[in-house]
Amino acid sequence: MYPHSKQKKTPVTLLALSIALALQAGAASAQDAGAATELDTVTVTGYRASVEKALDIKRGEAGMVDAIVAEDIGKFPDSNLAESLQRIPGVVITRDGGEGRQITVRGLGPDFTRVRINGMEALSTVGSSDGQGGTNRSRGFDFNVFASDLFSQLIARKTASADVEEGSLGATVDLRTARPFDYDGFTLVTNVQTAYNDASQAAMPRFAGLIANSWADGKVGALLSVAYSERETVEEGTGTVRWANALANTPTNAANPKGVGFAGCSTGTAPFPGVCSDQVYTPRFPRYTLMEHDQKRLGVTGSLQFKPSDRTTFSLDMLYSKIDAQRDEKYIEANGLSKTGNDGKAQIVVRDGVIENGALVYAKMDNVDIRAENRHDEWSTDFYQVSLDGEHRLTDDFTLSGRVGTSRSKHDNPVQATIMMDKLNVQGYSYDYRGNANKPVFNYGVSPTDPNGWTLSTIRLRQNYVTNEFHNGELDFSWVIGPSFTLSGGVQAKNYSFDSMERRRTANESAAASLPDFSTGNKIVPVDMTEQAGLSGLAGSPGKWVVPNFDAIANMFGVLSGEGIYALSDYAASMRGVEEQDRSGWLMGKFSTEIGSIPVYGNFGVRHVRTKQTSSGVATASGTPVPATVTREYNDTLPSLNVVAEITPDFLVRFAAAKVMSRPGLGSLTPGVTVNVSGSARTVSGGNPMLDPVRAKSYDLGFEWYFDEGAMLGATLFYKDIGSYIQNTRETRVYADSGLPASLLDNLNASPSDEFTFTVPINTPGGKLQGVELNYVQPFTFLPGKWSNLGTQLNYTYVDSDIQYLLSSGAAAQKAAMTGQSKNSWNATLFYEGTSFSGRVSATNRNDYLIQVPGTEAGFNSEASGVHGQSGTTILDASIHYRISDQLELSLEGANLTNEAQESWVANPSVSLPLEYSQTGRTYTLGLRYRF
Repeated sequence: MYPHSKQKKTPVTLLALSIALALQAGAASAQDAGAATELDTVTVTGYRASVEKALDIKRGEAGMVDAIVAEDIGKFPDSNLAESLQRIPGVVITRDGGEGRQITVRGLGPDFTRVRINGMEALSTVGSSDGQGGTNRSRGFDFNVFASDLFSQLIARKTASADVEEGSLGATVDLRTARPFDYDGFTLVTNVQTAYNDASQAAMPRFAGLIANSWADGKVGALLSVAYSERETVEEGTGTVRWANALANTPTNAANPKGVGFAGCSTGTAPFPGVCSDQVYTPRFPRYTLMEHDQKRLGVTGSLQFKPSDRTTFSLDMLYSKIDAQRDEKYIEANGLSKTGNDGKAQIVVRDGVIENGALVYAKMDNVDIRAENRHDEWSTDFYQVSLDGEHRLTDDFTLSGRVGTSRSKHDNPVQATIMMDKLNVQGYSYDYRGNANKPVFNYGVSPTDPNGWTLSTIRLRQNYVTNEFHNGELDFSWVIGPSFTLSGGVQAKNYSFDSMERRRTANESAAASLPDFSTGNKIVPVDMTEQAGLSGLAGSPGKWVVPNFDAIANMFGVLSGEGIYALSDYAASMRGVEEQDRSGWLMGKFSTEIGSIPVYGNFGVRHVRTKQTSSGVATASGTPVPATVTREYNDTLPSLNVVAEITPDFLVRFAAAKVMSRPGLGSLTPGVTVNVSGSARTVSGGNPMLDPVRAKSYDLGFEWYFDEGAMLGATLFYKDIGSYIQNTRETRVYADSGLPASLLDNLNASPSDEFTFTVPINTPGGKLQGVELNYVQPFTFLPGKWSNLGTQLNYTYVDSDIQYLLSSGAAAQKAAMTGQSKNSWNATLFYEGTSFSGRVSATNRNDYLIQVPGTEAGFNSEASGVHGQSGTTILDASIHYRISDQLELSLEGANLTNEAQESWVANPSVSLPLEYSQTGRTYTLGLRYRF
């Protein structure tokens, strides 16, 4: 078994203890000094004040930025970071289990967005169901690791500047935790909440607390905050996995080179001959789905600040977060439709059916294999970061600053196990997608709740482990040369490492010898080893079915022991790692001048970075695993310009231009390739550690009119010329040019000078991405009486892109939008901020987007202009707050009030068919907040 982490005192723990002791002493001294009289100056100004602070940040920056500011702990618009960020123009999110997980900015997905925490780049990853991509082994940041209560400010930097490190095409997102000097003296805030989800029908506790103090005339400060929450949700829906043509996965022969198809098709005796065509599509796993999510999340931040003089400040910050999760997935399905060979479709007799636009949307069948399965996952992610910042003003005009720090995200998934049981050759099975394609009607030919007569068929065991680490150091200067020009610059060293490990069951998971016998001496599952699964919020047909009792079977046979027939071994494809040493330097000039009577200010600069990359993996040479390591180096020089013209004091015009780059996806960099030599055929398939980054030229033009206090009307045009993209394709080149070690060719009767056919990711031509953002913010102070407490935030984003996709052969496939890009998205918020009562109603929308181009199956691949996509959503949230006193506030929040479903599909120009559909219910949260 893979060794588990042991409890020990980390630097994070020690820092938290020291902060707690300092706060206790500081609080006592503050009370002795009668500092409580200063509390009268602290007021809670509400959501409107947060909006105004965010506008102040936006207005004061030279580049294109948007911000969200929490005036106090527990005051973000959403309890989830990704869901808070989606309020920013151009930002849309993907959800997992009903909770925001990753973001896309201006059509560019999670891999193209970098996240910094307290000024340092970081990466956190989690696990998920197979339908959501499984364990995250990419550069995409999973925001659901953290509670939003831990942060005081979120900033999305959409344009580049020399002082912000490279790596983003979409945006650099800055997350900032609270510091003691943010508060006036002793501050204590607690927020206690109870949430209820109507799908799981479970009550879930949430708690957040912050204590901060400063003393010695404001020269020393300490802060500690804690956030804890539990989340129990149920995800109910339906799925097909994919749709395949009727001949796929069936035996072939000379007379039927595409496959014999369903029973009777090859002999002309099929009762329903319309199904005997590769132009007719059937679902692979038609089923209802039930996923039960249970997670616990703990977050701690701490900060010590020291300001010995007006010229010097030091800040020591720490962040720790841990998310523990369990997930149970329960299905019943006609798996016979996806089997290969003679026991799959070749034995199924289609008695009747209805074909619409090439899809067999209704079918009645005999000889169908039925499967019930129960999957259990246990995973956790531990994240910590410690950083030390310092700034010293040597003279009135020259300042030095620096930062050192480290972060680590460690994801462990020691239990990912599935137990399956089958009933074979069932008669009278039918499915019907004609009424509502997302809520089909199934008749299994047997009672789906009958626990008798099921045979244990598969025990699947897997483990996943992923670790991401950053070690950062930088030193910067700022030199005010004159009243209108400041020169700044710096150097940075950043080391990043990614390690991935996966283990799978050594024995064949479905072979009879790999499956235990029950006490009856056979593999018939006893009734007391089954359980009932059922839908509660979704009306299914059927709504209940039997599944294996995971705990009972696992405990009886020691399924999770990792020993005997349940032993696991390394899975070569996921045994990989990447190390990057990034060394950069930058210079930037900040200027202010006038053109005629128009004030103009901004910055221009250049950043140069050298990336030394080492990729490791397990290559396979004619069936033999061989460790492989490839090292390479590349350089980027990235100029940038940000200019702001104050046409009037309240009307700004912004322009930005830059060269930007984003490093290749981690999955594409593995040298874990498969090398084969068979006669004159020489092939390499797998990753490509010699990939160059995705590079682009970026241009932005923005207009902002601050027509009233706390109000703004803005429009931004953006354009990116993406010079290169990364896609899987096939090309022929000399082996020596690949960067792979020559040792992989040992004993293969080939030399490094030979040409090989490589089926790997390569750099391909990119495309254009352009769009517009519209933004309107206004408090309605012009209205009479209490109506003046109303206000609104509205934004709309349009994004258009055109990427030339390629086949694995290298030939051009269709042109389509970038995956993850919604062409239209918008946000609308109406808020009210009164003396005692405040409230907010928010809606966020994104329309359909692509998740795979081209599709997988014939009929939905490139030849058919097929794609996989996700339907758009409109999420409605609301909250109300009642201020009982200056210290006490009551709140009620509602999330996903319309129970919006997540829906994916596969399509070609003729037909669109369902893939996955799920609902997670509404969540209501009642809270009480106290501030001292």
